Amino acid sequence: MAITIREASSADAQLIVDLITELARYEQEEDSVKVTAADLYRQMTQERPPFACAIAENDGRAVGFALYFFAYSTWEGKQTLYLEDLYVSPEFRGTGAGAKLMGYLADVANERNCARFEWSVLDWNTAAIGFYNRIGAKPVAGWTRYRVDPKLIAC
Repeated sequence: MAITIREASSADAQLIVDLITELARYEQEEDSVKVTAADLYRQMTQERPPFACAIAENDGRAVGFALYFFAYSTWEGKQTLYLEDLYVSPEFRGTGAGAKLMGYLADVANERNCARFEWSVLDWNTAAIGFYNRIGAKPVAGWTRYRVDPKLIAC
């Protein structure tokens, strides 16, 4: 089995939506997916796309993806790489596809001189937590992630 990693292009918009939907199904949130291939295509063809995506393939068949973007650390004064989603199809887990995707992103972070490479993981996803521990990642103690609908904030 030869897992390879490549950077996605706008031609992969439908493939990315399909993988996002697979991930959402795994997380029992399939109805939460609102993005379309047309949305991704439009975003990926902008002068400054809001995200990038790496695709894991086995003999030309997509078996996983890592969607990421760059943020900024005010304390470090450098960019950070934020992994929004990592997903490997169930039949390809344990093949090294996830590790290769993470290694690819680590290389991107190093090439861009990023201060950090970080992500969030669902508390119940013990398989992912175990994988992250095996590759040497550590949870960030003392932080709680928040989210708000911007329409709810009244100033």
